[in-house]
Amino acid sequence: MSEKERRNPRQMRAEATVDAILDASFQLLEAEGVEGLTTNHIAARAGVSIGTLYQYFANKQDILAALAQRRAASVRDAIAETIIREPHIGSVRQIVRALMHGFEGSPRTREALLDALFRGGDDAVLVRHHEAFLSAIAGKARLQMQLTPESAFVLTHAAISLLRAAAAAQELALDATRLEDELVRLMESYVAALVSAQR
Repeated sequence: MSEKERRNPRQMRAEATVDAILDASFQLLEAEGVEGLTTNHIAARAGVSIGTLYQYFANKQDILAALAQRRAASVRDAIAETIIREPHIGSVRQIVRALMHGFEGSPRTREALLDALFRGGDDAVLVRHHEAFLSAIAGKARLQMQLTPESAFVLTHAAISLLRAAAAAQELALDATRLEDELVRLMESYVAALVSAQR
């Protein structure tokens, strides 16, 4: 048996352990909020020892950040697939919906995960996802317009920044359907302007 073959079961077990920890964290976050989330509770719910949990994560902030990164990457990949499959203005609503609903859970869970996603990294997080998104669609999406670095930046940051602000402003009680409509209007208008300017 080769060294690579010997490593695979260990890697698979490690991935399964991390998945269990992140799944347990999400369940507890939904049930008890950030305040009730502890590494001891997470380990117990995941069915692992606290020592095993600490092999992968230093603290609950690391766990929340990993959970948020995983959700963000899933949303990013779904949007890239949408753009590759349907590279036209009609796909804007699907993209906005993916952004709005990609972070599942209650409003407080979404706010906690968005906070964890940006904590310490600020806009560097968006830049990394922006670059990964552009790499994912490079040479695969036949867009109706040429994306400059500036227009790509606006498209990938506008809706995300507004949704982040909306999550932090729960006291405004923004209606999700109306907010979706407004974001679609904003993005469709911008895309239409780009297409028109390049004709």
